[in-house]
Amino acid sequence: MQEQPGLSNVQRLAIVVGAILVLVVAYVVISGGSDDPKKDATQPAATQPAATESTDTSGTTTATKPAAPPAPPTVRVVDAKPQGGVKKLNFSKGEQIRFRIVSDTADEIHVHGYDLMKDVAKGGSVTFSFRGSIDGRFVVELEGHGEQIAELDVAP
Repeated sequence: MQEQPGLSNVQRLAIVVGAILVLVVAYVVISGGSDDPKKDATQPAATQPAATESTDTSGTTTATKPAAPPAPPTVRVVDAKPQGGVKKLNFSKGEQIRFRIVSDTADEIHVHGYDLMKDVAKGGSVTFSFRGSIDGRFVVELEGHGEQIAELDVAP
């Protein structure tokens, strides 16, 4: 009896296992797999503003870059006092509140009512960004100096 040339069962199994391994690796690479659970694919991706297109009078269409978000209001602190007086910051409840402090004085910035605090270095700046969940008027203060630098007004 003559043996027919071909693959043995072990060789066939090795080929199937190898093919499955290649497919799994390809899937992980394509889907951007990560060991970091914070970068899990179930989290929403950051959104970018869409680019816009415009057509000029000759019929040529051109793409324009998306507009940058507006700069947050800035409170400038000079010699531990708000430059130009206490700055009024007006927002609405539910809105994203965002403002920046630029200071020539090192201190802790305290947003009363929301009880948020950040240290600012001498000649440095800090940015606050949080959801306006409480309506009312709140003092923003250079905590160590006891100096009010801004008034945060969150309208209902």
